Amino acid sequence: MRKPAVLALADGRVFRGETLGAAGEARGEVVFNTAMTGYQEIMTDPSYKGQIVVMTYPLIGNYGINHEDVESRRPWVEGFVVKESSPIYSSWRGRMTLDDYMKRHGIVGIQSIDTRALTRHLRDRGAQEGIISSVEPDPERLVARAKAAPSLIGRDLVREVTIPEPEGWGEAVWDRVKGYRAPPAKRFKVVAYDSGIKRNILRQLVSVGCEVTAVPASARAATVLEMKPDGVFLSNGPGDPEGVPYLIESVRDLVGKLPIFGICLGHQILGLAVGGRTYKLKFGHHGANHPVRDLSTGKVEITAQNHGFVVDPKSVEPFGFQETHVNLNDGTSEGMRHRELPVFSVQYHPEASPGPHDASYLFTRFADLMVRTKGG
Repeated sequence: MRKPAVLALADGRVFRGETLGAAGEARGEVVFNTAMTGYQEIMTDPSYKGQIVVMTYPLIGNYGINHEDVESRRPWVEGFVVKESSPIYSSWRGRMTLDDYMKRHGIVGIQSIDTRALTRHLRDRGAQEGIISSVEPDPERLVARAKAAPSLIGRDLVREVTIPEPEGWGEAVWDRVKGYRAPPAKRFKVVAYDSGIKRNILRQLVSVGCEVTAVPASARAATVLEMKPDGVFLSNGPGDPEGVPYLIESVRDLVGKLPIFGICLGHQILGLAVGGRTYKLKFGHHGANHPVRDLSTGKVEITAQNHGFVVDPKSVEPFGFQETHVNLNDGTSEGMRHRELPVFSVQYHPEASPGPHDASYLFTRFADLMVRTKGG
């Protein structure tokens, strides 16, 4: 028999269920993810630091946990919410159940709640702080503590997920038959700012011929330039981009000096670095099925997304940038490029994991940009 557990939101809504994973408490901003699969990649995405993730698909855990689909050195979600967690798994790659994995890493979760009602509530009322607890029986106390909890706005969560020292990366993308491929011949030297970088981003960069060195988010622009890279990559990461002023300053000093490609938080950091503005979405974009239109071609990509903040496209126009992609669900900006400089970024995740591969061409675009810059 599982112990009872409670999810209490800051606005007073309470959901009662059963424990999943470790016993105890977890606090964070409660958001929902619409992906049907990929729970392991989601849990190990550093961009979810500070957040409790609700999976909208009702059955989670049916293919278990394996050693290959992790996107960082450990799970980062503060808590995990599902309708039903499968007690068994059926996959030739599975090694343990979701419940066992969460217990091993101390992740507090809750199951047996109406995740559809919870998702509709968050969609209507917005993402907000919440607490999962299997040790505090009084929901009123939990609601009061959730109300008093700090929001993500202004917090620097990047310091908690970035690497402490520079690291190289040599693994290419995964193949169903051969596993992770050997890297192709190296054509470019790329420095990747690690604000919570996903491993499949590194794999994609390696697969287009990049020799990648990841550096801490605190690395100064002068340090990066001393490494003489052909290009700089700005990674995804958690929280509010305005809470990372040191990275904004470094990127500001790099713009115009070499090609730059940014994803997600990296896109937001770039926007702030050139003088633009960002703002917080009501409930964010989290999932593997978001339609995005490429404004230059008119083509629609189905994309993986995980962000709660966006760049105001009008705010970067005076600084030479133009909008390149737009979200077809809500019209928010999904990409930008400089009209003259070799600089571009997108708000979504072209590396997928989980999600479709419609936008993987952007890594080739970055490589082509470095070719043209070197040739010039």
